[in-house]
Amino acid sequence: MLSTLTTTVLAAEETHHEVNQALAWGIGVLTLGILFGLIFALMAFGAGREHS
Repeated sequence: MLSTLTTTVLAAEETHHEVNQALAWGIGVLTLGILFGLIFALMAFGAGREHS
């Protein structure tokens, strides 16, 4: 069991993936925009309702 775990960890350490920074920032900005839009919609919907 330990041998399998060790080889898996070593294989994961040896592989190196390049990360496209522009794509990562784009996904982050898109996600942030969606979340802000949902917060705005929630606040707009709640503004017309009476408080209990």
